[in-house]
Amino acid sequence: MLHVIHHLVMGGLENGLVNLINTMPPERYRHAIVCVENYNDFRLRIARADVEVIALHRSRIGIWRMRLEMLRLFRRLRPAIVHSRNMSGLDALLPARLAGVRTCVHGEHGWDVGDLDGSQWKPALLRRLHAPLVDRYITVSQDLARYLARRVGVAQPRIRQVYNGVDTARFAPRTPGAPRPALPDGFAGPDDILIGTVGRLQPVKDQATLLRAFARLRETQPALWPRLRLAIVGGGPLEAELQALVTELDVGAQVWLPGARDDVPAILASFDVFVLPSLSEGISNTILEAMACGLPVLATGVGGNLELVKDGVCGRFFTPGDVDALSGLLAAYGGDAGLRGAHGAAARQLAVEEFSMAAMVNNYMAVYDSAGKRS
Repeated sequence: MLHVIHHLVMGGLENGLVNLINTMPPERYRHAIVCVENYNDFRLRIARADVEVIALHRSRIGIWRMRLEMLRLFRRLRPAIVHSRNMSGLDALLPARLAGVRTCVHGEHGWDVGDLDGSQWKPALLRRLHAPLVDRYITVSQDLARYLARRVGVAQPRIRQVYNGVDTARFAPRTPGAPRPALPDGFAGPDDILIGTVGRLQPVKDQATLLRAFARLRETQPALWPRLRLAIVGGGPLEAELQALVTELDVGAQVWLPGARDDVPAILASFDVFVLPSLSEGISNTILEAMACGLPVLATGVGGNLELVKDGVCGRFFTPGDVDALSGLLAAYGGDAGLRGAHGAAARQLAVEEFSMAAMVNNYMAVYDSAGKRS
């Protein structure tokens, strides 16, 4: 099984791939990963020692040389299945077929910042041109499955929607009143309310809206304000810009931006409320992880978010970029421990019952087995 992704760094797609490889029974498939660009130490999260990770550095060598390198690589590895993902993965399909690969699966995991709703014609055309090279499609949300059928013209029987799974043992609620060891000393006491998000610091994630909504609580909730804390966890190109915004809003004493972290389960368990302010989403692993940690979730009502969060049961939705609406929700949850507890418990139950890791792995293996038999 050869997986083709853009890069192997911290991110939702990449985390899902690592979870899939680590959880799939080792006797079913061997795995290798080809990165269109590169990888970093995130690859060390792969538990299996036999997984080769290869970087092609497309931006350095150019697209045509990369395709030639893929052709040589596929001939050397002779995979039974190539599973490409998202737009950059499309470049692997023709080299795979020319190398004699009999089964190609393509996955769609979310929207690009330049095409937040799938309305752009060029990405749709590129997907349509590559469709004859694909045996089966996997989408992480119903929203993306509808896009492939309606916009790209893929026949419904070729599409399988598979939700990401979450490790509900690794991501679990913190015992009420327990300390928060993942946080800096003195940042959040037992009576403080920690609002948090986890994700790449890039434009599509829109952490700036969360920062502005949090800062607004200083004026709208003066009695609650001293107890409020905000954590924005993750690395990425907007790190300096967000740090500057923290300074501009004068909230540095109550905001923590630690960059990328390896102890995300412990950090999530330290939160009291989870927020995902993204402009667009496929299926968010961090929403599932937050739900598994027993957190109420405030998320933008976009893409796959609508399929994960039950509005008014385990969290609430708001419109992307709506600082006023998000600030109001933060005030409501920050000021009501009962609401946080009830919606957090409902979120945990939903994660355990509907988004298990075992279900995800079984669904992927069913697609692989079915596609392989038909090829």
